[in-house]
Amino acid sequence: MARAAGLEPQQYLLLLALRGLPEGVEATIRTLADRLALKHHSVVELVDRLEAHGYVRRSRSRDDRRRVLVALLQRGEKLLEQVARDRIGELRASGAALVNAISALLENGGSRHGKHAVNSSKKGRKKGA
Repeated sequence: MARAAGLEPQQYLLLLALRGLPEGVEATIRTLADRLALKHHSVVELVDRLEAHGYVRRSRSRDDRRRVLVALLQRGEKLLEQVARDRIGELRASGAALVNAISALLENGGSRHGKHAVNSSKKGRKKGA
């Protein structure tokens, strides 16, 4: 979905991380790098590309000019909402099949483990008897 909208997956994740920051947490390059488990320079490159497309804006902190802050622009917000809406639609469409597949796996795995547990407990009782 992100690629269809012209975003690389990591760019989409950066936009999500930016939007999802808790209130009061500054969106610094370091904060975004920590949240995405990426190196500082990798986040700088992602921000460069997003800024070139008008999705984010970079500015210097007033308190410490060494700190770079990243802000989500309206264009980036709209793109993020579009991709998220598409993803939700995709999940709704394929969600039932996913739930059925997971249920089948759990049922098959659970029955194997259940039989093993019953057989083990029966063996234990025979030995003790």
